[in-house]
Amino acid sequence: MTRTDTSARGGRLRRLLPESPAQRVLTFATFANSFGGGMFTTAGALYFTRVVGLPAGQVAAGLFGGAMTGLVAGVLVGRLADQWGPKRVHVTVMLCGGVAISCFTLVGSFWSFFAVSLVSGMIIPADVASKAPLIRGVADGNPTVFIGYLRSVTNLALALGSVAAGFAIQIDSRPAYLALVVCRALAYVSCGLILLRLPRIAAAAAGKEERGWAALRDRTYLSATFAHAVLSLNYAVSGFLLPLWIVAHTSAPRWVVSAVLVLNMAFVVLLQVRVSRGVHDVRTAGQRMAWAGAAFAAGLTLMALADGPSRWVATGLLMAGMAVFALGELWYAAASTEYCFGLAPAHLQGQYAGVFGLGSGAVEAVAPAVMSLLPLGMGLPGWLVLGALLLFVGLGSRPLVAWAGRTWPTA
Repeated sequence: MTRTDTSARGGRLRRLLPESPAQRVLTFATFANSFGGGMFTTAGALYFTRVVGLPAGQVAAGLFGGAMTGLVAGVLVGRLADQWGPKRVHVTVMLCGGVAISCFTLVGSFWSFFAVSLVSGMIIPADVASKAPLIRGVADGNPTVFIGYLRSVTNLALALGSVAAGFAIQIDSRPAYLALVVCRALAYVSCGLILLRLPRIAAAAAGKEERGWAALRDRTYLSATFAHAVLSLNYAVSGFLLPLWIVAHTSAPRWVVSAVLVLNMAFVVLLQVRVSRGVHDVRTAGQRMAWAGAAFAAGLTLMALADGPSRWVATGLLMAGMAVFALGELWYAAASTEYCFGLAPAHLQGQYAGVFGLGSGAVEAVAPAVMSLLPLGMGLPGWLVLGALLLFVGLGSRPLVAWAGRTWPTA
């Protein structure tokens, strides 16, 4: 390879990265953390059942307990990030994540697993809440577009991490699964070490008087949080509902499970930045939420109709349904980012982000039960009820936020 070819490739790589050095650092840190997350998410349940020897019900109970503790952790850590500085707090969260995940290599019973799950369950909400003011500090005044870019990077890293986990699943041995857990812990630590290269970002709330929890009194923000939380049910469709629906209720080949997930990730990686560019205020965010609700309802209807037809018709309906549904995800993610950042005071971004994540975290905890009760339990009527709910909340998001803003003052 000539020096010219090397320079040309290096130039193309640089064009794919943000121009800001701080944004590049955060991009590399996000990629490292998400790659480890992709490995652990793909094979974690298999490690707990096949290596630790826990029944699936006990694994679910432990993860649910961790999710509940995480709801509180996100709000508290977000406030700490405002007061102490987001870089310091976020690096600490990443290092604590490495320690917490590594403790899974030591569990041998349900109670030890449950104890570690309570601690590790705090990491992801704390990660999101402490990262929000960090993003705002390096986003050059346009967090929606930068978060769209980070979401593309995250999905690419998750996909690559899932591929790496596939090798361990194929080997299906205790050392292979333990290696995945260790790699997840190292990904957290690597993320924290990369973030040390960020310039110091001052604590936004330093020297500012703020009584109590302003985010919990800001009814405009709470209305946006409610709409975002209900629509976050969409994440359980691709991650929980579809694999079960395809295998148990349709005649589509099993490889379609992977195909629809790859299609979903491809939409995010290729289109999220472009979609996010049009969202620049609360009005456009409300408009995109309405579009998202309509796309969710249409995509769910197409996927529901896959129960009954021949395998190739079912495959076509599932793929078409996921394509429409993925557009809804793109609009939803862009609008959610604008709500999270655009409605929050700059000096309280961590606290507000923690409250924003509180709603979606609570919905995430009950989402499997909702999916089991409606689409999986009721069939086509359940799919239509779920689609109608997402359509109603999507269309009502903009007037709800506007009404709350006219009725009560924001923080």
